[in-house]
Amino acid sequence: MTQLVIASRESPLAMWQAEHIRDRLTGLYPDLQVSILGMTTQGDQILDKTLNKIGGKGLFVKELEQALADGRADLAVHSIKDVPMELPDGFALAAICEREDPRDAFVSNSYASLAELPPGSVVGTSSLRRECQLRARFPQLDVRPLRGNVQTRLRKLDEGEYDAILLAAAGLKRLKLDARIRAELSPADSLPAVGQGALGIEIRAGRPDLMALLAPLNHPVTYACVSAERAMSRALGGSCQVPLGGYATQDGDQLTLRGFVATTDGRTMLTAEVSAPAEYADALGRAVARKLLDQGADDIMAALLD
Repeated sequence: MTQLVIASRESPLAMWQAEHIRDRLTGLYPDLQVSILGMTTQGDQILDKTLNKIGGKGLFVKELEQALADGRADLAVHSIKDVPMELPDGFALAAICEREDPRDAFVSNSYASLAELPPGSVVGTSSLRRECQLRARFPQLDVRPLRGNVQTRLRKLDEGEYDAILLAAAGLKRLKLDARIRAELSPADSLPAVGQGALGIEIRAGRPDLMALLAPLNHPVTYACVSAERAMSRALGGSCQVPLGGYATQDGDQLTLRGFVATTDGRTMLTAEVSAPAEYADALGRAVARKLLDQGADDIMAALLD
């Protein structure tokens, strides 16, 4: 194998991610020629509606998967939190790279923290998960939708449309915009999205040569943690229409996964936490999902999807 093509969205963050994987690969394999095929996805084009109303985060990966299917690209680089829990037939995740900061970030030009915001302050977020946790902790705030790439969201903040916005810390740090972060929210205050901060590499199934080539990019601890998180979300039927979060950590050979499902207004918040050996990551995810379902998560989801 002498050449590879990476399919990527054309947003600055997505291109940073693709270039990062390109550079990792050329560092490992100096004779390998790696190019990037930039693409605009449906999720990038529809910015006047929230993701849960137009089909979810899967809209960010479909065009990239089509490029894999028809041979225009060999691999696609995704933020794992954008990858549906069930991959279409014919595709596989070849690697999950080491996680960046998984936390949510508070960004504001006038205030240092959420607690400083006066009642009625307008806070923007693109995520039902962030929204419901924010409403639960700060019901006096005015939470409004915020779409677009990182730069677009920051511009809307700077133009005064919002008093503060919440973004993934990982994206800001990768784009060297960490100076905009006023506070990082602990997982106890804002449980991250499933896979937040991790990059995944998707390929066509049945490519053992490519799997072997990409194996050095896989980070075992991140892979185990994200596998547990995705197994939980998969068992719950998670999507952008359901406010849920899941975050796993590893200590020695033990994984601990905490998950939640909530109503969009944050008034009902179901949480569960389970630990298990890392080799049982999938079973751990299903165990946390079962605890949430036993508390009534299926009723919340049925009402939201009705």
